[in-house]
Amino acid sequence: MTAERTPVAEGEPRPLWSWVLLRTALILLAFLVLIGFSVVLAKLTLVPSPASEGLVHSNLKPGASLRQYAQDYTFLAACKQVGGNILLGVPFGVLLPILGPRRWRFVRMLLATVVVIVLVELAQGAIVTGRTFDVDDVIMNTTGALLGYLVLGKWLGRVVHRRRYREEAPVAEEARPPLDEPETGAGPRRSWGRGLTARYRSRDGRADARTP
Repeated sequence: MTAERTPVAEGEPRPLWSWVLLRTALILLAFLVLIGFSVVLAKLTLVPSPASEGLVHSNLKPGASLRQYAQDYTFLAACKQVGGNILLGVPFGVLLPILGPRRWRFVRMLLATVVVIVLVELAQGAIVTGRTFDVDDVIMNTTGALLGYLVLGKWLGRVVHRRRYREEAPVAEEARPPLDEPETGAGPRRSWGRGLTARYRSRDGRADARTP
């Protein structure tokens, strides 16, 4: 039994298949990059650090770690610590708009980033030796995701999820004969003005013939 093919509705635009294949390749590439980034993130955040076990402690107060960086760290060390945490969040803001659905907006991307970062921080505090939960890390990572979204992720998401259609050639309308010319196969049109004039002339001729 042969399945019937559903006809395309008249006037409905057809998708550009070359763009569909390119978009699929871009999404697959973004997914592979996200996997590589996840491996790097796991190595940076979930690797035990026994040397720091007695030196670190959990931080639930926003800004406490930042003040500690400013007071106890050198300028370069503080910039490295803060900049590293911000850079860790940038890939979220760049990749999630590409991998997420088209209807994803800024708020949903930001919420997904916060959820992932909070889970990583909780895993650090619960199962990783020498690492603790730090709310400032969540803030800095989220800031990095925000910057990545505003600089590149927003534009990439619009480009990848933009729908493109094949341009159809306009259908030419059938040529119609002018109104003044007779249609093909039809006899000559009758001129009512000429017919009335001839009729009056014939009547005048008959009246003249009857007059003695």
